[in-house]
Amino acid sequence: MLLPKQLPDSHPSKKAVGDFVAAFTGKYGPTAATVFGAHAYDVVLILEKAIPEAKKKAAPGTPEFREALRDAIEASKNVAATNGVYNFSPTDHYGLDARGAVMVQVKDGDWQIVK
Repeated sequence: MLLPKQLPDSHPSKKAVGDFVAAFTGKYGPTAATVFGAHAYDVVLILEKAIPEAKKKAAPGTPEFREALRDAIEASKNVAATNGVYNFSPTDHYGLDARGAVMVQVKDGDWQIVK
């Protein structure tokens, strides 16, 4: 999230990071995008995929829907988001794999990807 222009085009999070930064800075200004906002954006991306699946099994607002939503999130695979690619399971609610990790350093007062 801190380095949207430095990510290679092949990085799985490039599009999600670019979309988030463009939307957030377009509304709130060029320095407004934050890591905290990116985490919330990732939740939206995850829910956009899980809610339609849960609605196939139960009506929103019911205990059954909450269970179906949990199950749909736990079944989510390869959700490319700002912080990486999420693959959840019943035993892994963190979900991020190593594809989202990049080594960075501060150089000339700004973040830089270490190549």
